[in-house]
Amino acid sequence: MSLPVPTMEAPPVGVVGLGQLGGSLAAALVAAGREVRGWDVDPAARDAAAARGVHVTRELAGVVVLAVPLPAMAAALDGLDVDPAATVTDLGSVKVPVLASVGAALGGRFVGGHPMAGTERSGHAATDPGLFRGARWALCLEPGTELPRWLRAAEVALDAGAEVVPVTAAEHDAAVAAVSHVPHLLAAALAAAAGEAGPLALSLAAGSFRDGTRVIGSDPAFVTAMVEGNAGPTAAALGRVRAQLDRSWPDLVAAGHAVRTARPGDRTVRVPLDRAALLSLGRSGGAVTRRLAAFVEGRMPEG
Repeated sequence: MSLPVPTMEAPPVGVVGLGQLGGSLAAALVAAGREVRGWDVDPAARDAAAARGVHVTRELAGVVVLAVPLPAMAAALDGLDVDPAATVTDLGSVKVPVLASVGAALGGRFVGGHPMAGTERSGHAATDPGLFRGARWALCLEPGTELPRWLRAAEVALDAGAEVVPVTAAEHDAAVAAVSHVPHLLAAALAAAAGEAGPLALSLAAGSFRDGTRVIGSDPAFVTAMVEGNAGPTAAALGRVRAQLDRSWPDLVAAGHAVRTARPGDRTVRVPLDRAALLSLGRSGGAVTRRLAAFVEGRMPEG
């Protein structure tokens, strides 16, 4: 398969699952001028997507995006008519288990993905065409990933307004354990502990409590599947948090403040279409922002 170039006609995008993430992606791509097909087992979600310009059908081709819960990922294409040449990607919050199931079945046709976007809301009523604008979108580049397919999946993310971070599945799962999965557990612990403190404490809860517990308003089944699906890296990341809590409070506050308020500058870079070079960009904290003919353009932190 030769490398696609930006002047080639973009293939259609098929979205399986039209809830918050899938519905938002479909709506963003329609707004960007892409041909979008979609399917959902929920008739209400199908109707809502059709009203936003999505062609609702079981016949999918081009780049097919699995936007279904993790437990449903392996069977997401059952009953659908998918072009055997289609590139398949997903939006799952854990990558190693999906690579082991969907990736094993599809081989180099599969490109694991995870947009770092979403809210505690769910379902097609939470659709937002601007959900991915400016978000980081992890896109897995494994040794067996076909680079032309990776680029097609990257174009979908870029057209939705996101910045693409090249990673491996294992790197992704270790990173999101620290910045997404553990925060869900900490939010749950904070909310449960405040509940034990009694009604007075809850009545006085304001901004810091609201911000610190927002994500645990998500569907408990979703959160449980996410953290259990990434149990090893999440446990390791949680261990690092426990170690931080053993520090003196002034040291802990100062260290956390320094990380949270750091504002490193960015510089623009051009990266060749090469697996090692792309992964180096992601590992440095950079991201792809634009597709060029023989390169991608991106930005990475100074220093």
